[in-house]
Amino acid sequence: MISNEFISQLSSRLGFQLTGFAPAAKLTRETELLTNWISDGHNAGMGYMSRNFDKREDVRVLLPSAVSVISLAMNYFPGDFPAPPQDSCKVSRYAWGDDYHDIIGNKCREMINICKGKDSSFEAVYNVDSGPVMDKSWAVRAGIGWLGKHTNVINGNSGSWFFLATIICNKEFRYSAAVEDHCGDCTACIDACPTEAIIAPYRLNSGKCISYLTIENKNDIPAEFAGKFDNWAFGCDICQEVCPWNLKFAEITSEEAYKGNNQYLDRGEINSMDSAQFKTKFINSPVLRPKLKGIQRNLSFLEKDY
Repeated sequence: MISNEFISQLSSRLGFQLTGFAPAAKLTRETELLTNWISDGHNAGMGYMSRNFDKREDVRVLLPSAVSVISLAMNYFPGDFPAPPQDSCKVSRYAWGDDYHDIIGNKCREMINICKGKDSSFEAVYNVDSGPVMDKSWAVRAGIGWLGKHTNVINGNSGSWFFLATIICNKEFRYSAAVEDHCGDCTACIDACPTEAIIAPYRLNSGKCISYLTIENKNDIPAEFAGKFDNWAFGCDICQEVCPWNLKFAEITSEEAYKGNNQYLDRGEINSMDSAQFKTKFINSPVLRPKLKGIQRNLSFLEKDY
């Protein structure tokens, strides 16, 4: 029998710290909020966010036999930045090591295969931040945590330094209770954002977000942000660095693959690379996402900070 206990023990063995369960139902309210967010242009250049709304709203489009959604969270916090080398720029902590899509994707496939081995009628599909599944919304519904004002999911015992995965399956479970929002009147993340990307509690304008501008953005970085990037060349951790829940509860990850050496990018090295050298140096790394051209653009823009 594929029970709550079996899934929770299996997920823990595979390296996940948090596991939650929710019924596979329509995300009607969440989809409405997403629609409004896109209508306001806050998805910036991420046009893919406006596609596959049927799948985002109802996971049963992805798996017609779906009964439940299992939400999983894995801590990736690798610690604080070491002393910066000369003429270097910061990389978001999630990209210090190997690409989480690969690490967590492999673990999800292993979990599904083990479940199929235990029960041949088990059917499932998974998502790790790359398909039309609203992982954050499912994490909230499954009791992993609440959606913080910075739009990351926060757990009251561990903070928000974790990756999310979603497994949609055809088995029924005892479902988790939703978690109360404990952000209260705190505005630390809003106050700390140097580009004012968190335009209101729980509302992010991607077009102002350093993470978007340095990773997903395909265009030049607007001049209005010159001097506001705080030396971030790939992503940004500021809103999580100042969150009281992380300051109190963050623990170093036990997953060695997240503890890489990509804390900083060396300006001289990056600017002297060709694409082949770049791919070789950052093999299996999220830093590959914007390609060499994007990283060099970011470094060039950061020179305006000096």
